[in-house]
Amino acid sequence: MNQNQFQSLAGPKLIHEAIWIQAPGRINLIGEHTDYNHGFVFPASIDKKMYFGITHNGESGENWIWAYNLDKEATFKSGDYNPEGSGWEKYLQALIQIWIEKGYPSPSVRLAFGGDIPLGAGLSSSAAMGTGFIYGLSKLMGIEIDRWDIVKIAQAAEHKIGANVGIMDQFAVLFGKESHAMKLDCRDHTFDYFPVNLPNHQLVLINTKVSHSLAESAYNDRRAATERVLAFLKDQNPKIETLRDISLDGLQAYRDQINPLDFMRVENVLEENSRVQQAAEALASNDLKSFGSLLYQSHEGLSKKYEVSCEELDILVDLAKKEEAVLGSRMMGGGFGGCTINLIEKNAAEEVAKRIMDSYKDITHLEPEVYFVSIEDGVKEIS
Repeated sequence: MNQNQFQSLAGPKLIHEAIWIQAPGRINLIGEHTDYNHGFVFPASIDKKMYFGITHNGESGENWIWAYNLDKEATFKSGDYNPEGSGWEKYLQALIQIWIEKGYPSPSVRLAFGGDIPLGAGLSSSAAMGTGFIYGLSKLMGIEIDRWDIVKIAQAAEHKIGANVGIMDQFAVLFGKESHAMKLDCRDHTFDYFPVNLPNHQLVLINTKVSHSLAESAYNDRRAATERVLAFLKDQNPKIETLRDISLDGLQAYRDQINPLDFMRVENVLEENSRVQQAAEALASNDLKSFGSLLYQSHEGLSKKYEVSCEELDILVDLAKKEEAVLGSRMMGGGFGGCTINLIEKNAAEEVAKRIMDSYKDITHLEPEVYFVSIEDGVKEIS
């Protein structure tokens, strides 16, 4: 579904003249499980999008919502919050509630939203929904709002509905820039744009179509492990505030005093931070071969040291390694399912992706999906 198709379907339902917004999905080129350790991530916004039409709904304080992809409607008053409600309705209620708590006027809107961001693929459809809606609301009400404030509202709404997310997804969706990735420092929230020039290569996502129930408990376990090591390191050296404050060599000095499994987790975090820095340098010099090698290294660390991969993700990466036209491949996201991200020579991308998917299907008896993506701008108003 493209912008024009959505507008032609949604326009009549909104009754009044609407403001139109688009919000992209996002990928993370490299840097997983580094965000909550105040490390570096390297995301970009992509050409899979969610569209919004938003207009006023009188003075009733009531909001009417139409979810195009589900073909469902909802009506609720601003300030209402039903924790037992459906996910998307509850999320919009939370967004409005946080908006009001921040001191902004209580809205009464008609909203239609929908798009082509695949659900459950790890492309941050919820971040697109949250940031796109708040951005559209600010435009409708004539309120100037800093994009970092939108990040915080969307993140707070996620927390309210029980998703303890960091800021990377909302940041990437809001600050994305065409043909650029962003190296974000999760400690101080500074970031730099790096060009992603791919005239002869294609970014390809392959969806395992699995989501293992281990993901949430494993995330909590990994986070607890890094926090234990950080607490120990702080006791040894009060100058250490985050894992960013110790080098790999410095960590090695404490190997015998740290639980071996915890040590391995933290070692991978430090190595992954280093890989993000190297990846930014490789893209800046258009060294795609080195960049691809870093993708493979990242997957190896996440699979063998951080242990957040799964059989299906490992199979996809192993199949990619057999293809000469693939420069690099790795799991993307929290792990235990979702997509691999692959850098493939453009003239061979479709053929290679088909071979990988056919082999994956033969091995797993699962039907994968493929998305050929390009890097585009973040949240913006459209005509």
